[in-house]
Parts: sequence; C-alpha cells; structure tokens
Amino acid sequence: MTSAVEGREADKVTPSPSARPFSAFERIVAWRYLRARRKEAFISVIAGFSFIGIMLGVATLIIVMAVMNGFRTELISRILGINGHMIIQPVDGPLDNYAELADKFSGIAGVTMALPLVEGQTLASGRGGAGTGALVRGIRADDLTKLKTVSNNIRAGDMVGFAAGQGVLIGSRMANELGLTAGDSVTLVSPEGDVTPLGVNPRVKSYTVSGIFEIGMSEYDASIIYMPLEEAQLYFNAEGIVQSIELFVDDPDMVDELRPKVEEAAGRQIFITDWRQRNQTFFSALQVERNVMFMILTLIVLVAALNIISGLIMLVKDKGSDIAILRTMGATSGSIMRIFFMTGAAIGVTGTFAGVALGVVVCLNIESIRSFFSWVSGTVLFDPELYFLSQLPADMNVGETMSVVIMALTLSFIATLFPAWRASRLDPVQALRYE
Repeated sequence: MTSAVEGREADKVTPSPSARPFSAFERIVAWRYLRARRKEAFISVIAGFSFIGIMLGVATLIIVMAVMNGFRTELISRILGINGHMIIQPVDGPLDNYAELADKFSGIAGVTMALPLVEGQTLASGRGGAGTGALVRGIRADDLTKLKTVSNNIRAGDMVGFAAGQGVLIGSRMANELGLTAGDSVTLVSPEGDVTPLGVNPRVKSYTVSGIFEIGMSEYDASIIYMPLEEAQLYFNAEGIVQSIELFVDDPDMVDELRPKVEEAAGRQIFITDWRQRNQTFFSALQVERNVMFMILTLIVLVAALNIISGLIMLVKDKGSDIAILRTMGATSGSIMRIFFMTGAAIGVTGTFAGVALGVVVCLNIESIRSFFSWVSGTVLFDPELYFLSQLPADMNVGETMSVVIMALTLSFIATLFPAWRASRLDPVQALRYE
C-alpha cells in the first residue's frame, strides 16, 4: 500500500525545468538577470563598465598588434626594397670581374637580380651652403631601372640624365633640406680624394640632379644619392672594381638554401652576409616590443574581467531569494551555476565581439583617424623623423586576432566561474531568512 502511494506521488512530481544543461529555461532566467531594473541600477552600471572595458581592451590589443605588424611589414619591404637580401663581398682580392659574376648569380634559380655596387660617405651641399651627410651608391642604370622601389617612385625629374651618366638621383627629404629641385646641382665632398705631397685632398665635384625619388622611409629619403656606376668608380678611386654585389631573391627567408649555390657560382673566395644578419638587432627589438605590448595590454582585459566578478557577486547577493525559490521549484545547483555563468559570459562574449568590430573599423581607417587628430591638435602625431615611415600602417593578422578573441573569452569565462559557483552553493533556507 505504501509503495503504491509513493508511486502515485512520484507521478505527480513536476519535471525539473532545468533537466537539460543550458536549456531554454536557464537562458531565459540568465537574460532576465542581464536586463536592468530600477533597484538593480548599480549592478547594471558595473556590468556596463565590464562590457566597455572588455570591448576597449580587445579593440586596443587588435589595433596595437595590427599597427606593429604594419610597422614590421613596411620596414622590411622598404629596407629590403633598396637593399639586397644577400651581400657578396670579395675575400681574395678586388672584385674586378663583377659583370661576369652578376650574370652568373642572376642565373641561379631563386635569384631575381644581382646588382654590383660602389658605396661611399660624402658631404652633400646645395643652395645657400646648406649641407648634410649622404651615402652615395654607384649603380648601373639598367639595374636601377629594375629596382622598382626607386625607379617607380621618382617624384620630380626623370632617369634620362642618370642613364646618360650625367646626373644623380637624390631623396626627397634631402632635396628639401638642401633646397634642390630637378635640374639643380648638388656638390659632393669626399674625404677620400687625391693624394698629393701635402697629404690627401678632399675630392669636391658637382653633379646635376636628374631626378628626385621618394621611397617613403625618411631615413633613406634624407641620406641616399644614386650615382651612375662608372662615375662613382671614378669619384671614389675604384676604377674597374666594385665593393660588393647585392642579390635579390624570390623568398628572403630562403637565403640559407641559396648560399651553397652562390658560393659555387662565384668560383672564388667570397664573404656572404644576408638581410637578417644586417638587421638582426632591429627586428629582434621589434619582436620583443610586440610581445611585451601584448602582455601589458592583456591587463586591460583582465581588469574588465575582474569587474565581471564583482558585478556577479553583487548580483548573487541581490538574487538570494530568487535562487532559493528556484531551488525549491526543482532547479539543481548545476542549473543555478549555469544561469549565472551565462549571465557573466554574455557580458564577455558581447564585449569581445564588439571590441573586434571596433578594432577592425579603426584599423581600416587608421590613417584617416591619424590625419583627423593631427588636424584637431595642430601637431604631427606620427612624425616621419622619429618613426621612419610617412604613414601609419596597420596590418591585421588573422591568427593574432583569433588569439586575442580566445584570450578575452577565456578570461571572461574564468571570471564567471567563482560567482556562479557561489550562487550554486547558496543555502535556500539561509537566503530566505536574510531576505
């Protein structure tokens, strides 16, 4: 008889509304707790600040990492745009068979061009006696035409005079500093001049400015002068020889695989350096800076996640009676934990994706934003003299963006666990008593 009564009572028991994890019932209650009511305004403000904090933290991370990626990409493209990926220098004597070697190197699979060069430091002066230090690079006219970074960015004049061996090309910033335009004369002073009984006299010679180029990297635009190779050989007392041959390759990261082929083609003792060795300190510093900035800016997201903890703890204390009622209606402790977990996680998820959207919009319009703030403040916010580049670059990386999203979501989910666990462990009797 007793067992029959118990069976009928069991049939009357209403199934738990939270029988399935993350059921519609749990989602409805979590959404209800997210909506602000007058007496919960303070909790809603904390949730709002948590949302804004996560959004700004994620957006800041995406923007900063994109700008630093853009810096690295632009610097590599500009640096390697006029400098060879591999530099060949002689060991067993002067490099007098440079034309033959350049043809051999150009025939190696993976090598796009080989440029014989003569380089030297000079003092360049223009109108009014203004002077500046300059690096003169002697190069063949055909080779300079292949160097698209320079030949495709001539802002004034042309390469006709250079091809005829009667003119030089100078950078735009040097031209502005010396007050020169195409057709003017630039005077070059080299300390390695003629040897006389009284010592070495500096060599002074004037050249016509055939053209003015603008690479977009201020360091190069302000310091480099391109001179026809034969004229540079005469000017630097290097008739018939060059100092080095620079090789440009298809894939700069594959220079190690090309070394044996280059040494075999040379047929003599040579010393090879590549772009990574020449710029190792610079690019290593960039990499360290990127990693440190990522770690520092992650703290912004962490602080926002801590706001989620404080907001949820206050919400749990405010909803003590609701929790007690839900427990008496059949909601399990796991259901209560999932409700508050979804409440906090919703703030993190929406804040993260809002931050991604904001970061993408800013990255796509970074140069316009920089120009606007420069106009408003009346100052140059991105001075090429300091940052080498004339524009603010932004290059978003899908992998890095996904890592930022995963990191923000992980911190948000972890931040919700403790308050949700506290809510699930709340004693219904004590909660009703305090209410």
